[in-house]
Amino acid sequence: MNRILLDTLENKITSRPPVWFMRQAGRILPSYRDLKKRHHFYSMMKDKELAAKVTLLPIDDLKVDAAILFSDILVIPDAMGLELDFTPNGPKFSNSLSLEGNNIINYDSSRLNYVYNNIINIKSKNLEVPLIGFCGGPLTTFLFMFRSSENKKSFKEAIKFFYSNKKESLRILEQITEASIDYAKKQVNSGIDVFQLFETYCGAIPHELYEELILPLSKKILNSVKEMNCPNIFFPKDFSLGLKSINNEICDFVSVDWSISLNSARYLVNKNVGIQGNMDPRILYYDKSDIENYLNSCIEFGSKNNNWIFNLGHGFLPDIDYKKAQFVVDWIKRTNWNR
Repeated sequence: MNRILLDTLENKITSRPPVWFMRQAGRILPSYRDLKKRHHFYSMMKDKELAAKVTLLPIDDLKVDAAILFSDILVIPDAMGLELDFTPNGPKFSNSLSLEGNNIINYDSSRLNYVYNNIINIKSKNLEVPLIGFCGGPLTTFLFMFRSSENKKSFKEAIKFFYSNKKESLRILEQITEASIDYAKKQVNSGIDVFQLFETYCGAIPHELYEELILPLSKKILNSVKEMNCPNIFFPKDFSLGLKSINNEICDFVSVDWSISLNSARYLVNKNVGIQGNMDPRILYYDKSDIENYLNSCIEFGSKNNNWIFNLGHGFLPDIDYKKAQFVVDWIKRTNWNR
C-alpha cells in the first residue's frame, strides 16, 4: 500500500507531502460525469458497486495518495428522519426542522447500513491507498437541517433559530453529535483508515462562540475515532483566529482554508497538530506556468514541515480542468522537497 498519507499522519519522515483533494470523488472527472448522466447522485451512493467505482476513480485518474468515500455529509439528518432529496439545484429535506421550534428527531442507525457495506466493498478491492471516511461537523449539519427547499442557499433563518432558540438548538446539536459518533465509529469498524470531520460552515458564527458551544462537540466526534486508533483530520473552514484553540487533544491534523496562509496557520495551531491545505481551487483556472509558480512557493513550507498534507482550502469547483489537477499531483510527486 502507498502509506505516505498514513506515515505523515503518524509523524514519520517522508520525502514529500502526501496529496489528495476534497471533492476529488466526482465533479471534475469526465469518467464521473459519464456515470452521472446515467445514474442519480443518491442512487450511486446507495449502490455499493457504483459507490466503489466513484470512490476509486481519482486513484486512477488523478493518481492521488488517498481515496475518500463517495458519500455526503447530509446522510446523518436523513437517518434522523428528515428525508433527504438531491435535486438538480442542490439538497433539501422533505421533513426539515421547523423554524417554529419544538422539533423532535430520532436517529435510526440502520438507515446508514448501506454506507458501511460500501466501505467493506471498497476495502475488498485491494485498495492501494488509504480510505478516508467522514461526516459533517455539528454546526454544518444543524444548519442544513432547516433546508426545506433547494432554492434556500442561505442559512440566515437557521442561524436566527440558533440564536433565538439556544436551548433547543443545543439539544439538537447534542443529538447530531451522538449520531455522528455512532456513524464515525461504525465507519472505522467497517475499515476506513482515516477520518475527517467537515465543519464547512464553522465561520457562520463568531469563532469565540464556536469555541464555547460547538468545538467541545466536534472534539467528542474526533476523539471517538482517535480512541479506536484511527487518525483524524478536522476541517473548520473560516475558523480564522479560532485556530489558536486547536491542539492535539482535539485532532491529529487540522485542515485550513485559503483565507489564511500556511505559515500563519502553523503559527496559530499547536505544534503537535499537523496542517492540511490550503490551495485556493481557483488557482487551477491559471495556466500551468502560473500554477507551477504557486506550487514553487509551497516548497519552503513543505521542506520545513513534515507534518503537512497538500490539499485544497475547500473542494474542487465543478468547471475546473481535471488535467490541471493531474499536473499538480505529478508536480508534487516529482519535486525535490529538500527534506
